[in-house]
Formats: sequence, C-alpha cells, structure tokens
Amino acid sequence: MAMGKRKSAQAPMWVAATDLPVSPGHPFYTRLNTILDEAGFDRFAEAECAAFYAPVMGRPGLPPGRYCRLLLIGYFEGIDSERGIAWRVADSLALRGFVGLSVDEAAPDHSTISRTRRLIDVETHRAVFTWVQERLVTAGRLKGQTVAIDATTLEANAAMRSIVRRDTGESYQQFLTRLATASGVKTPTRAALARLDRRRRKRTSNKDWENPSDPDAKITKMKDGRTHLAHKPEHAVDLDTGALLAVTVQGADVGDTTSLVETAIMAAEQIEAASAAAGVPTALAELVADRGYHSNQTLIDLHALSVRSYIAEPERGRRSWVKAPEAQAPVYGNRRRVRGERGRRLMRRRGQYVERSFAHVYDTGGCAGPTCAVTRTLSNACSCTPGHSISGC
Repeated sequence: MAMGKRKSAQAPMWVAATDLPVSPGHPFYTRLNTILDEAGFDRFAEAECAAFYAPVMGRPGLPPGRYCRLLLIGYFEGIDSERGIAWRVADSLALRGFVGLSVDEAAPDHSTISRTRRLIDVETHRAVFTWVQERLVTAGRLKGQTVAIDATTLEANAAMRSIVRRDTGESYQQFLTRLATASGVKTPTRAALARLDRRRRKRTSNKDWENPSDPDAKITKMKDGRTHLAHKPEHAVDLDTGALLAVTVQGADVGDTTSLVETAIMAAEQIEAASAAAGVPTALAELVADRGYHSNQTLIDLHALSVRSYIAEPERGRRSWVKAPEAQAPVYGNRRRVRGERGRRLMRRRGQYVERSFAHVYDTGGCAGPTCAVTRTLSNACSCTPGHSISGC
C-alpha cells in the first residue's frame, strides 16, 4: 500500500445544499426540542422578553428561545462560561440543530450570550421557570406537596485580600498598619503585622468588612475548613419527582432557621402558580429538612401554617418547656413523624434528591447564577428519570 501524503485543502467555490453535512441529532436534545416546540416555548419566551429588545432599530439580537437553549447546553454539557458554550455550539452539528442554526449560519458569539444574560432581568428568568413548571405539572412530573429544603455554601468570585473596612474604606493591610502605629510600632514590618494579626481575637467580621466588587458576598468558613467570601444558595425540591421548585441565594452568614422561611414561601408560591395555571390546584403540605433547620420558632410557624414538618432534631438532652410551652406540641409532633417509617423514608429521599440538585447545578452543570433554576427545571421536561445523565435519556 502506497503511503498517502497530506495536501493543503482548497475550499470549493460552490457547494450543493445536498452535499452539506447533516447530523441525525442527539436523541435527548431532539426529544427536548419536540416538547418545547409542542408547548410553544419560543412564542412564550419572545413575548416575555419583548421589552428588552428594540422594536425597530438595532443589530439583530439573540432570539430568547435560542438564548435559553444555549443556557441548557451549558448546563447539560457542564460548561461554565459563555465562551465555552459558543465554541461547543459552533463545533457540533447536533447542538446547532438543537438551537435552530442552519449549517451556513454562524453560531452566536460569546459576547452576545453574555450581553443577553445581563440584559434580561431575574423576574423574566423566573417567569420562564414557572412556565416550565406548568409543563411539568401537566405531565405529572411535579406534585409539590412534599418539599425538601437544603442549602450549601458557594465560593464567591471575590478575594479575601480585597476586602475593605465598611466605615473607613481601608484595606486589611492599611488597617493592620494603623493598629500597629497606634500601639507604638513606628515602621511595622510584614512579620510584625502578622504577629499583631494573630493576637487579635476577632479578625474579620461581616459587620466591619466587605468586598467592594461583590458586596453581597459574606465571610464564612467553608465545609472544608477554609475561610472565604461565599454565598449560600438554598434549594427547594419536590420529593415525589425530584423537580426543582425554588432557589434563593442568601448571605453565607445567614442561619438556616432564618433562610428557611423565604425559601419555603417562594416554593409555596411557585407551586400554587404552576399548578393553578395547569388546572391542577396544589398546595405545600409537608416540609423536610436536616437538623440545621430545627428550632422552636420554625416548628411553631410551620404548625400555624398547617404544614407537616419532618425536620431532623439535634441531640439536646431532656428539655424544659416552662419558657416556651407553645413549642412543646409542634416539637413532639415533629419528633414522632421523623422517627416513623415515612419520616425515615423521606429523610433518605431528601439526601438523594436535594444533594443531587446541588451536584447537577454547581458541579456537573457548571452553573452559578440566577438562571440555574431555569436550566435545572428544564432538564426534567425530557420525561427522563430525575437525575439521569444525557446519555441515559
């Protein structure tokens, strides 16, 4: 056999349309596109986003339906940047078909995707989120009666060394230098500043310090023991189907018992809105959470709202109800339900479904923004088993 040699390729001047490459399409994306088209997703997205586009003048923008599909690709493919999404779509015929690009049409530039995401507000993303939940209710993929809530810490894109004092605007280095000068050290060295810092009992507090590039990020200790600026996303998940109902982003220094109320209210509102629009009125009936959410006031509030609680109780020893007699019945009722067979089954399911949503959104999916809830919920619309990978659909 003679050895072939690579020759420089010269692009042909004319190519027949029948000679252009055609992809059979990925079965998952094909199925998801069919569902979205049958439900009129593109018309809905265009109506919701009309206010963000110029009616007549301006360069051609990225269609809202295509923009949402690009976010889905970033989630499903585990891409955490607009540049990566743009490159992936330009490289794959199957993904070009999913977003509706012909072979002779250029893929959207990463700057266009980024600008569109900044242009469309959170409320519009939430409207798309509710629309998808309506489809899930209609398809029986969302029940909304038994909901689990949990939170995780997510490291912020802000450095600790950039924090400044809220009152004076000093950097941490300038603050230590001022303390050293006040204590009698005329020309403090870095080693002297480090010794002074170690002797201070409370070195950083969210009341005194902030990062100017991300004021919402809070100083907190991560699960691995490191201290970072972080946020606390909190998920509410339907334990019957694994569908994501609500996502709130709290300060990393906010306690679980405090943030539970906001997330539970948002989940209840989403359930009522989606079920009412689908013609199947549903209300939140049961709430499941781990021991970090257990408190007298939390159980009293849930009992007043007629919501059955399944919240794991930390070991507190023998308790006295002299100071809080109104909490005795809710605490004992919650304890009885958690120890029952159904309570243990719900706790196992909580660890499976809620932790899975964190992994899918912030790890496998590569998302970390206000559109994560939309992409995660859209992933349930393909009628797959909750949590399946793309290849398993």
